[in-house]
Amino acid sequence: MSLWHAALGGLLGTFVLTTMVRGASEARLTRMDLPFLLGTAVTTDRARAKAIGYVLHFLAGLVFAMGYGIGFLVLGRAGWLLGAAFGVIHGLFAGSVLVNALLPLVHPNMGTPMSGIGSAALLEPPGFMMLNYGRATPIVSLMAHTAYGVIIGLSVSLRP
Repeated sequence: MSLWHAALGGLLGTFVLTTMVRGASEARLTRMDLPFLLGTAVTTDRARAKAIGYVLHFLAGLVFAMGYGIGFLVLGRAGWLLGAAFGVIHGLFAGSVLVNALLPLVHPNMGTPMSGIGSAALLEPPGFMMLNYGRATPIVSLMAHTAYGVIIGLSVSLRP
């Protein structure tokens, strides 16, 4: 097992995750836009926020992939099923703790449940499991994060 293979899987997995979420958004299943959510933490310029957000999202994908890789090393095994389990845990963490507790602490442009009508927030708060972005959002997010985990698990287990 190698962290290098986890990183490669993380890049591919992030591409697939992002494509799945974008496709679900285009199909009007969700209004979730992870790159925009991340990019608006850095700038209020909406076009720049998208570009910066994609870079930040792929960097986060690499960081999480390293966490998966370390998990595989600690457990002494890797595979698509274990990767899927990690992906479900990752998706639950992202939809609950990450976007509701951690991100609002550092995101100056995200509204909170306490924000008033006159506030200048650029984004509405995601809510638990990002339900404020649509009823199908938790399902879309969990499916995309599970696919991400499967790809990393396969990348690490199928190394030459």
